[in-house]
Amino acid sequence: MASRDLDDIVAKVEAGERLGADDGVRLLTTRDLLAVGRLARLACRRRHGDRVYFVVNRHINHTNVCVNGCRFCAFSRKPGEPGAFTLTLDEIEAKALASRGLSISELHIVGGLNPVLDLDYYVRMLRRLRRVLPGVQIKALTAVEIDYLARREGLTVEEVLRVLQDAGLVSLPGGGAEVFSPRVRRLVCPQKISGERWLEIHAAAHRLGIRTNATMLYGHVETPAERVDHLLRLRDLQDRTGGFLAFIPLAFQPRHTALSALPGTTGCDDLKMIAVARLLLDNFAHIKAYWIGIGPGMAQLSLHFGANDMDGTVVEEKISHAAGADTPEYSTREELVRLIKEAGRVPVERDALYSAIREY
Repeated sequence: MASRDLDDIVAKVEAGERLGADDGVRLLTTRDLLAVGRLARLACRRRHGDRVYFVVNRHINHTNVCVNGCRFCAFSRKPGEPGAFTLTLDEIEAKALASRGLSISELHIVGGLNPVLDLDYYVRMLRRLRRVLPGVQIKALTAVEIDYLARREGLTVEEVLRVLQDAGLVSLPGGGAEVFSPRVRRLVCPQKISGERWLEIHAAAHRLGIRTNATMLYGHVETPAERVDHLLRLRDLQDRTGGFLAFIPLAFQPRHTALSALPGTTGCDDLKMIAVARLLLDNFAHIKAYWIGIGPGMAQLSLHFGANDMDGTVVEEKISHAAGADTPEYSTREELVRLIKEAGRVPVERDALYSAIREY
């Protein structure tokens, strides 16, 4: 049974009313995790029933060279620093082709802000991948990378997006959002684009018909109120454009970062973050349980806390693992189906745009 101090929120959720900032903070700070989970499960099952999605995909990180130097990142290297890498187009193509036997439907491509790489590099990359893997949807480049390319080339964001869209870009990943609060960004990523700029770039993509995802990196220096503000700003943009596909809460991995003294998230924190995202983001169809960050078992449990998507097979993930994530880098289609079925849900394989491919 829910705590009495949440009775008014319970009534709102049961009536299908929109929650506000104060509701979100109270849900994040209550000790009654199961009450929050029950509400999120109700909201999720109203929309999706027992269906839970996953994608057979392949991540490619084409470069770790980055001029930003965010304090939460252990993946990036400065130009010329030991461990820095930049893949050639032949190497990127080989990684993509190695996954052809898996029947992937999505390529997920993100990297650093590498001053050597121009727009032509990305255009040629997309065209080659589209040629060698026809029918595979390409989700590539965060808003931070799009902004950097626009400034490097002296173009508008819309011009860069149109060029990439013509070359084969289907959707944008949600990375780079971190937490929108200026206070938080000054502390953890002072050189990164602002939260306002991130929202502007996603709005521009939506105007061009490019669907996008949204993220939040939580569990470092942000407050519950700053988490809620981030979610409500995403909700506001979704009200205006309808262009977001999914929200992905990303649990901070502190181990090898400049913020390694921080403890990282707990299981309760992870579950509550997913549940509150489901409850506040009432206009987002999909809330992802990113098993790379929280582990397959916790991701499975989150299906009872408002998540309806288990992400994908991934194959190779470098960013979270560089920071100390000790989860596997790869899952199989069969394993994701098993996890979803064991949670009492119906697995649905999807593509990057959430079109159903097969229901198990």
